Amino acid sequence: MKKRIAAVVLALAIGLTAAPAFAEQDTGRLVLQKLFRGMANAATGWMEIPKQMSKVWSEQGPLKGSTIGFGKGIGYAVARSVVGGYEILTFPFPAPAEYKPIMQPEFVLSDLPGGSQAD
Repeated sequence: MKKRIAAVVLALAIGLTAAPAFAEQDTGRLVLQKLFRGMANAATGWMEIPKQMSKVWSEQGPLKGSTIGFGKGIGYAVARSVVGGYEILTFPFPAPAEYKPIMQPEFVLSDLPGGSQAD
């Protein structure tokens, strides 16, 4: 719990010290979008496991969906969660360029039918 509080305080301190760089309204929106994207991906990265299992299951059958899909899901879940953490820690900085998402799709369920599409 103390580590979480320290991380939030550190993120806020970085954000406040970098605030003058956000003079443009569009840049401020991109910064917040990166922060919220990072929080969403860090929190929902685990959803890659059932998503990948379902995709492989529908393409290659239940046996491969339950095995290969599970393995792919774990890999994607770890990657999405780590990228989410990175985006939380680096949200005040334009890395990558123009605050673009590192992973595609931007959110875990964005590419499913009915999933929200980014602008």
